[in-house]
Amino acid sequence: MSDLELCYMPAHEALRRFKTRDLSPVELMEATIRRAEAMKSPVNALTYTHFDEAMDRARRAEAKYAKGARTGALEGLPVGIKDESEIKGKPTSLGSLIHKDHVADRTSTMNARIMAAGGIVHARTSTPEFCCSGVTWSRLWGVTRNPWNPDFTCGGSSGGAAASLGSGTSTLATGSDIGGSIRIPASLCGVVGYKPPYGRNPDDPPFNLDFFCHTGPMARTVRDTILLQNVMAGPSPHDITTLRPKLRLPLDYKPIKGWKIAFSMDLGGFQVDPEVQKNTLAALDVFRSLGATVEEIDLGWKPNVLDAGLDYLQHIFGGYLSRLLKEHGDKMTTYARHFAEQGRKSKAADYVGTLEVIGDMYMTLGPILERYNVLICPTTALPAVPADFDQSTGTVEINGKQVNPMLGWAMTTPFNMMSRCPVLSVPSGRASNGVPTGIQIVGRTYCDADVFRAGMAFESVQGPWYGNAASRPSL
Repeated sequence: MSDLELCYMPAHEALRRFKTRDLSPVELMEATIRRAEAMKSPVNALTYTHFDEAMDRARRAEAKYAKGARTGALEGLPVGIKDESEIKGKPTSLGSLIHKDHVADRTSTMNARIMAAGGIVHARTSTPEFCCSGVTWSRLWGVTRNPWNPDFTCGGSSGGAAASLGSGTSTLATGSDIGGSIRIPASLCGVVGYKPPYGRNPDDPPFNLDFFCHTGPMARTVRDTILLQNVMAGPSPHDITTLRPKLRLPLDYKPIKGWKIAFSMDLGGFQVDPEVQKNTLAALDVFRSLGATVEEIDLGWKPNVLDAGLDYLQHIFGGYLSRLLKEHGDKMTTYARHFAEQGRKSKAADYVGTLEVIGDMYMTLGPILERYNVLICPTTALPAVPADFDQSTGTVEINGKQVNPMLGWAMTTPFNMMSRCPVLSVPSGRASNGVPTGIQIVGRTYCDADVFRAGMAFESVQGPWYGNAASRPSL
């Protein structure tokens, strides 16, 4: 079996082969490391690497399988961990020069769970500075590029995670999502990303207390995404927001014949690129072929929805970063500094105004989701922006109209506002520039299984997105 076949093998298939001893975790890790070295320059998805330690752990996993010993749910799999959460004794940079020498003295709960399940952290995946951009570049690590077309961004802020999956340098990866940071890069890199309902997965303080913020899994298949989600989820004594009891999702689902699916192309206020529209409509036809009824609906949302979402982020997240300006402003990227400066200007009244908009949004979305099984819309309104795009200085145009350069080209932030709704992003096709596009499958509050059931059904028709050479990047 070639290195590429190993590197793009689904996680669930690798686990099956480990158990039958048709494949060793050592073979998979060796192939992954070789691929990571080859992709360092063209993609630049990884920050800190722990290859020697990963090989040691792969050998231990190999020994467990050889003895028929009990193995964890992720035993022997290479898992890319976003360079944001912590692992004791290991560096964590948050993509910032300010934190380049930081070594963690604790392990984030989700990382502890992944390692306890046998997942092997071979590398950390890149992020924009402080995860505050929809593209991934920083002064510390440089530009992370889209494996399908390096001229374009891989998305952000979990851009390194998606680029690593897309380029075959991780089998599974973790992300976090405060304005679309899992779903944007998942869409742009042609992988699967899941924003769970708020409280489903643990996070670190203080942002575990921010209901816009979610940690979640990323993978190349829906089934693999469930596999990682089941490890990450569950109550934690270190996170007061986490839900009891733990939800364990099944790996197999019934068909969706007879389902009613709502769809909105623009969520009431987004400009959407024609190629994104075309791929979204084709995806909706797949759902129809599965026996579902698909109906276009009016959410009643206005363009001020995005403005309110960004105001919220500037008040909470921008306010958090503003504390760094006086001492460390000269070390910050232009976009992080601009975000911090906007946060410093935000007032409590602005924050309360965002909550009023959020309340109004659910007054229309809630009743719609009672009538339909799921809602579908595009993940991003544009296939991608340039790899080195700067949201603090650049402009974005869709359909001849300028949109907000921060997140006006993505359609994810409204569902951080609707934070208790589970959202799964799956690939919908590719644009003429080679960059993938995606759709969001939005479920009723805390109905996680519904979005995975729809995603699994869709994937069953589309086939494995990385199953052969023609369906993978040509790097």
